[in-house]
Amino acid sequence: MLYVVQGALRGNRPRDIIRRSTIIAMISFLTLIDLFGSQALLPQIVDQFGASTGVVGFAVNAATLGMAVSGLTVAYFADRIDRKKGIWVCLALLSVPTALLSATDSIWVFAALRVAQGVLMAAAFTLTMTYISEQCDIMAVGGAMAAYITGNVASNLFGRLLAVSTAEIAGLSGSFLAFATLNLIGAALSFILIGPRDASPPRQATPPLEAWRLHWSDPALRASFAIGFLILFIFVGVFTYVNPLLVDTLGVPVMYLGVVYLVFVPAIFTTPMAGSVVKRMGPRRTLQASMSVALVALALTLVSSLTLVLVALAVIGAATFFAQASATGFVSSRAKSDQAAANGLYLTSYYLGGLAGALLLGQVHTQLGWEGTVAFLILATMFCIFTARVMKD
Repeated sequence: MLYVVQGALRGNRPRDIIRRSTIIAMISFLTLIDLFGSQALLPQIVDQFGASTGVVGFAVNAATLGMAVSGLTVAYFADRIDRKKGIWVCLALLSVPTALLSATDSIWVFAALRVAQGVLMAAAFTLTMTYISEQCDIMAVGGAMAAYITGNVASNLFGRLLAVSTAEIAGLSGSFLAFATLNLIGAALSFILIGPRDASPPRQATPPLEAWRLHWSDPALRASFAIGFLILFIFVGVFTYVNPLLVDTLGVPVMYLGVVYLVFVPAIFTTPMAGSVVKRMGPRRTLQASMSVALVALALTLVSSLTLVLVALAVIGAATFFAQASATGFVSSRAKSDQAAANGLYLTSYYLGGLAGALLLGQVHTQLGWEGTVAFLILATMFCIFTARVMKD
């Protein structure tokens, strides 16, 4: 996606890298800011709708269902979609379901609107990743993907802070209206930054279904799809269901819950390093090291200390985003052709993992509490580390 002249994405001078990374991160931030902001409002949404934590957890994370479907749909029609127009139109349309969230009094309508948000966010996300894969040279792809995930980190942090602080001032309705405004700003900036000339999307070398089959037959790519599933499964499980622990067990006032998400600050600084670390260590070792760190941090969340839990959350956030940057960069470099098909499969797996995390871990949390949730998360993390052995360095 990005600046008018394709060459602006290809330079490797420091100023080229800074310009490319800044633009990519900015658009990523405005594309995904809606995704996790609602997670920080879980206690307020439970109170407003009178539903269980598991039901509200599913509704809040229902966006991942729309994202899973959208990722494959956009990939299927990618050769017919103008990248620039697709991105800014999706962000403009995203403001509609976001604004409607402010008016609903049904948890199931809320869930349906979150699905609609997911469809539009994933469409923009898939087109962005595909554009990066097509326009950046091979040496720049890893850094470009790391920049995109850095924008994702920032959207997690500031989205949660904005959601909670705005809800305290203007209620839940005001919070969703604020996000709708950001959607429109994102559409406007995408239109401006992408510029008036956008290269025509290349026709896929093979039919979409055949491209998916070929990518799926590659053991290394198949492993990366599974890893994407597990990364968001773990992330959604932690940062959705840790809220009751923070409020009910550790005594964090709801009005200060947004401040807790300053735990994402370290990830903003560590994620941009993923590209260079992968070059030195390779994607497999980088990903395994990241998730091993997350494994230790998960165990720390069982300690009844607010300080240790906050440190653990900061480490988990940094580790999972680092792993995500490694995995997306690997997919983009491994798929030598039909990048839209590969990105679509990865993103669909990724968001299905988020949906599974919301559904399964919501039930686990209801029945077994935080301790049972952490046990499932530790198993998922261990499986992620094991699966990464197939990735080629």
